[in-house]
Amino acid sequence: MERFLTLIRNKYFIAGLAFLTWMCFFDRYDVSTQIAYQQEKHKLEGEKAFYENEIGHIEKSIKNAQYNPSEIQRIARERYKMKKDNEDVYVIQEVEPKED
Repeated sequence: MERFLTLIRNKYFIAGLAFLTWMCFFDRYDVSTQIAYQQEKHKLEGEKAFYENEIGHIEKSIKNAQYNPSEIQRIARERYKMKKDNEDVYVIQEVEPKED
């Protein structure tokens, strides 16, 4: 017990404890802020990986659309409803039933 009281009365111990308390809870970069920054960082890194993957897929499809004639024909038929001279195109649209 005597040793504990001596430790508590030590001015360096009190200053160190006050410093740690200040740095952990009251400082601008406290522990909870650092945890929030780390979570945000991991979220942004995940988004970055997703968008880099999407960019790769888009670049591949662009390159494929520029140099592959069958891909060019598929895009023209699907998006722009183009057809050859000797064929008919039927556009089928699904109608959702109305709820009464």
